[in-house]
Amino acid sequence: MSGAAKLGRATRRLLTAFLGALTGVTAVAVPARADVGEVTEYPITTAAGTLPAGITAGPDGALWFAASGVGRIGRITVDGRLTDFPTSSPASLPFAITAGPDRALWFTEGNANRIGRITTAGHLTEFPVPTADSFPAGIAAGADGALWFTEESGNRIGRITTAGHITEYPVPAPSASPCSIAAGADGALWFTELTGARIGRIDRTGRITEFPLPGGSGFPEAIVSGPGGMWFTASDANAVARIDHAGRVTRFPLPDPDSGPSGIALGPDGRVWYADQAGRVGRVGAKGTITTFPVKEGADRVPFRITAGPGRGMWFTELFGNAVGHLRTLPR
Repeated sequence: MSGAAKLGRATRRLLTAFLGALTGVTAVAVPARADVGEVTEYPITTAAGTLPAGITAGPDGALWFAASGVGRIGRITVDGRLTDFPTSSPASLPFAITAGPDRALWFTEGNANRIGRITTAGHLTEFPVPTADSFPAGIAAGADGALWFTEESGNRIGRITTAGHITEYPVPAPSASPCSIAAGADGALWFTELTGARIGRIDRTGRITEFPLPGGSGFPEAIVSGPGGMWFTASDANAVARIDHAGRVTRFPLPDPDSGPSGIALGPDGRVWYADQAGRVGRVGAKGTITTFPVKEGADRVPFRITAGPGRGMWFTELFGNAVGHLRTLPR
């Protein structure tokens, strides 16, 4: 399958999963309220068609992002200075990125079927995934000092040590399309099954437990550890949801039917933040109160992934807007 075809598949799944809210699901509906925020957007000038996807705070005080469209890893400082570093192939499709325990950045390369490592000085190392055409997608640092990643097409969860040794664990549900992964407070890794309508948990021994979502909804996408359990975006249900460590799910429906929650992150304020493809960044309070912050108007203003970072706020990528945004909340 060509790189363009795989990118099309990924963006269809991750950006256009508007199947409508499902019924019969435990949920808490709390109206959104407007708040005050200052959004600064930094156009990516290093390359056209960058398609910035995953983003994370680096150990050097900068933000690092995966430039999916050009096969590069980008770095942006808090004042907007950009640098990028090429992978070994422009079509490698770097997608997710995280800070590792070794003070390097680790990322997935879907089309190239590799896990990449880049130091803050730009030194690149790439490790092939043993299973062919596995399409590594999400990646996170585990409590065991290794990096854990999902294989969307390989239907596996992978573990890679900082020395590059890879172990793979099959996901029990067939064709689950594991997508994003995050470390939980319980020491395990939790992951979303994009088409499997489940949230998965894998412990350090590789044992996997799967929790079916109420109503059989698909497209749970990004996931993060937060208050009370693991939080994830559910784009088909137009909601942000939480699953506790016993597998109980609570949904917080978004009040705007045009919303499309994608990325999710824990903010410095201890609350959960999400990127909304409808041109907003949202925040969910402990009791389900939803606050939204619009980014600048424009058809390409599609917040995609989000992370806490320096500069007193949240940072996000605009996949088609070819920009990185910074939201700083202001006192009312």
